[in-house]
Amino acid sequence: MTHTTVPVIFDLDGTLVDPAGGITDGIAAALTELGLPVPDKSRMDAMIGPKLSHSLTEIAGVPAAQLKDAIRIYRAHYASTGIAQSRLYPGIRGLLEDFVAAGRPIAVATQKPEGLARIVLAHHGIAGLFHSIRGSAADEAASPGTGSAPEGSVPEGKAGIVAAALSDLAAADPAAAGRAVMVGDRAQDVAGAAANGLDCIGVGWGFAPDGELHAAGAVEIVHNTTALHATINRLSERPGTTALNEVHTDGNV
Repeated sequence: MTHTTVPVIFDLDGTLVDPAGGITDGIAAALTELGLPVPDKSRMDAMIGPKLSHSLTEIAGVPAAQLKDAIRIYRAHYASTGIAQSRLYPGIRGLLEDFVAAGRPIAVATQKPEGLARIVLAHHGIAGLFHSIRGSAADEAASPGTGSAPEGSVPEGKAGIVAAALSDLAAADPAAAGRAVMVGDRAQDVAGAAANGLDCIGVGWGFAPDGELHAAGAVEIVHNTTALHATINRLSERPGTTALNEVHTDGNV
C-alpha cells in the first residue's frame, strides 16, 4: 500500500486552527460576567484543547452550579467574535489540499462541539476537504460525544471521538483506516490516538506546555507543515511506530 491511501485524523484547535485569542477571550468574558476570577495566561492557554467543561471546572474553578451559564456565555461570545479571530496556521491549507489531491482521506476529531467545529472549518473554507468531522455533544455540560451520532453510539471523550472518525474512514476503506495516523498538539490527542491503536504526531506550534507531547508518547514532534508532510509520508510507508524525534525542516510555521 502506498502512502497516498493512508488516512490522517487531525485535531482542530492548536493543530489546524490558531484560535488567536478567540477561545481565551471568550472564557475570560464568561468568568468576568459571572464574577469569577480569570486565571493567568499560562492556565488560560492550558484550557485550549481539553473539553471545555473540564477546563472550566478543573482549571478555572467554575462551580458546578455555574457551569451551564459559563458555557452559554462563552459560546455566545465565541460565535459573535471568536471564530472571526481564528486563523489557519501557515501551510495548513496547502497541506490539506495536497493530501486530498493525492487521494489521502483526512478527518477531524476534536473535543469542540461537532456542529461548532463544522462552522469553524467552513469559515476557513476547508470543511469540504474532510471525509469525516467528529466532535463532542452540543451540550458539553451533559454527555460528551458527537452531535450527529445515532442514539446509543455517542462516544466518550477524545478516544471515543477519534474512534468515531476512524469508523467513518473505515466505512470507505477498512484496510486504509487500519493504518491511519493522528495529528494533534496536546496530550489528550496522543492518548485518544493510542486508545485506538494509532500513532500520533505532535505539532510544536500548538498549546502543549514544554515536554507534554514527549511525556504523552507522541511518535514524533514536528515544528512546521513541511516536516509534518514528510513525517506522515514516512510513517505511512511502514508499520508500527518510530523512535521519538524532534523534526525541524525549513518551511511553514
